[in-house]
Amino acid sequence: MNPLTDLWNRREMLSNLVGRELKSRYKDSALGFLWSILTPLFMACIYVFFLRLLARGVPMETIIIGVFAWQFTALSVSSGLSAITGNSNLVKKVFFPRIILPTAATLANLVNYVLSLVVQLALVAVLLGLQNKTMNPWVLALPILIVYHTLFNLSLAYFLSAINVYFRDAQHLVGVLLSAWFFATPAMYDLSFVQIFAEKHPWALDVYMLNPMAVIITGYRAVTLPGVEFPWTGCALAGGLIPVGMLIVSYFVFQRMQRNFADML
Repeated sequence: MNPLTDLWNRREMLSNLVGRELKSRYKDSALGFLWSILTPLFMACIYVFFLRLLARGVPMETIIIGVFAWQFTALSVSSGLSAITGNSNLVKKVFFPRIILPTAATLANLVNYVLSLVVQLALVAVLLGLQNKTMNPWVLALPILIVYHTLFNLSLAYFLSAINVYFRDAQHLVGVLLSAWFFATPAMYDLSFVQIFAEKHPWALDVYMLNPMAVIITGYRAVTLPGVEFPWTGCALAGGLIPVGMLIVSYFVFQRMQRNFADML
């Protein structure tokens, strides 16, 4: 069956799982879903007032866009890892398309990310206003980039949720790799940092742009901030196509491995 059709037919279950995922995060919390707004707001204050010591010369709006986008992916990886293993009772007792579980986990993170964008865009607008600048008109294309980013996160969630059922050490390995990936991604700096290194090693920027998160974060900045241009190189385009290939591969890997989930849990 077509995966989109399968998810659509089970849309009520998917919606309930997304709601359960969101509610579990704020269970017994007095402020509940307000933390979806307050958390990124607190984080933004930390970035503005403290990360300046670590990122001199990098505009605060650049850091905010990068770190918020990275957090969306990091949370999707974390929740994706436990999407199947954390719902073992449901997998063993109820028949349903297992792919709904990592999909629901990623969509729950998408809801949080969209809410955080309200804070992020307002803060970026204020920071630009203090410099007598305005946001790029291309910011209207932001929803397209968010969908693309979500599909990339889905590919990671599908692959990692399946792998973690068979290899429980995956969660520890992914934690280490995620930390390394963060520093190899322009979350707290922009491409000018890499371009300085590329002056002596011209190949460096091309290799760097094969990182899908470098493409995604740079894309967010290019459509939001004035004067930021996206490097339309062959490697950047290749890096942009990698998530599409990953989504297809991870879907088939998940479908093949999910046959034995109940036995492995």
